[in-house]
Amino acid sequence: MALSIHSSADVQSRIIGNGTRIWQYVVVLPNAVIGEDCNICSHCLIENDVILGKRVTVKSGVQLWDGIRIGDDVFIGPNVTFTNDKFPRSKQYPETFSTTEIDAGASIGANATILPGIKVGRQAMVGAGSVVTRSVPPNAIVIGNPARIVGYVDAEPDTPSNLKDAESPPLTADPRLHQLPKVVDIRGSLTVGEFERSIPFLAKRYFMVFDVPSVETRGAHAHRECHQFLICVSGRVSVVADDGRTRREFLLDRPDIGLHLPPLTWGIQYKYSEDAVLLVFASHYYDNADYIRDYDEFRKIVDASA
Repeated sequence: MALSIHSSADVQSRIIGNGTRIWQYVVVLPNAVIGEDCNICSHCLIENDVILGKRVTVKSGVQLWDGIRIGDDVFIGPNVTFTNDKFPRSKQYPETFSTTEIDAGASIGANATILPGIKVGRQAMVGAGSVVTRSVPPNAIVIGNPARIVGYVDAEPDTPSNLKDAESPPLTADPRLHQLPKVVDIRGSLTVGEFERSIPFLAKRYFMVFDVPSVETRGAHAHRECHQFLICVSGRVSVVADDGRTRREFLLDRPDIGLHLPPLTWGIQYKYSEDAVLLVFASHYYDNADYIRDYDEFRKIVDASA
């Protein structure tokens, strides 16, 4: 399909892909780059140092300022506001404008505001009217002012019916909940885990996470070889486990439930209650080289190992 530009639009750039449609009263400055099959709706402005990928939708009333980078298949809702200068003054310009990145497949809801210099990760969703003050991880759903993570795209909730209580559970490649032994009597309650039995590996390290503000997200990485076993010994915390094929969300709110995260599982912990204490056993000593901290790199490794 050929490029289509409405007669009322002022389009000065020549770097625009085939199949793109530019509607009424759009202004595009000379050095802007726009990919194939994009849809730029009426009354938009695209400055010089702006790059749009393929199949991007920009709804009416959006201004894309210098420093904006938009990946493939991004949706930008009507009247979304982008900024590129943290301390703007009239007639005073920084040497360079902040770079704001919207990664492939992300969606920005109507009237949201995106502060400068942040990154909205792949497939993330920003709710309508949200004010995004910090970078958004891949697949996260954020809403509010300031925007907070309230969920993850396609993260199916896991239920206690999937608890495994085998005495010696196998080391599987799938994240799963385990029911730990629990003893209750008049003196109180006790729960216990035995390594290589109810906890399916021999631990070489443990760490505890606590005093986490409810707005914070922890984890957001995978391991190449290390297994982890998570127990919320107080309060509650939600854990998203992504194996590169499916994404599930687990609620840890009892000290007799543990979650096994095998290697090559992208793990995220969030929705911490104020009193949450998360205990994590690890099968390996700490080794920074074992961590995968970039989600795109994680997906490439998973795809290569399939």
